[in-house]
Amino acid sequence: MDDEVSLNFAKLDGLLPVVVQEAGSGEVLMVAFMDREAWEATLATGEAHYYSRTRRQLWRKGGTSGHVQKVREIFVDCDEDTVLLKVEQVGGAACHTGHRSCFYRRRTAAGWEVMGTPVFDPKQVYG
Repeated sequence: MDDEVSLNFAKLDGLLPVVVQEAGSGEVLMVAFMDREAWEATLATGEAHYYSRTRRQLWRKGGTSGHVQKVREIFVDCDEDTVLLKVEQVGGAACHTGHRSCFYRRRTAAGWEVMGTPVFDPKQVYG
């Protein structure tokens, strides 16, 4: 087994893109970024941690909402600069808007269509 992986954090100023899928269904829940600290926290805890580009800090997914992501599998691409996490999404929603997936809007011939309804009210969760 080749377990030599050396993630390349140099390409995007110390960040790696992370694609997050629901482990059971394969549904894409979100795309986020990790720095080295988030990567190490994810490996150490088994829960997804990311780097918030907005807040410029480590972010434990679900730290406020309780909708944590339990990591079931981790994949790294051939260039070692992108991560795929297969997670169990606790609470049913990955998006801060309350939707299950951050990809809840679909382009149709008539315009943008919202898919599904929010699982939770973000005003109640985040204030």
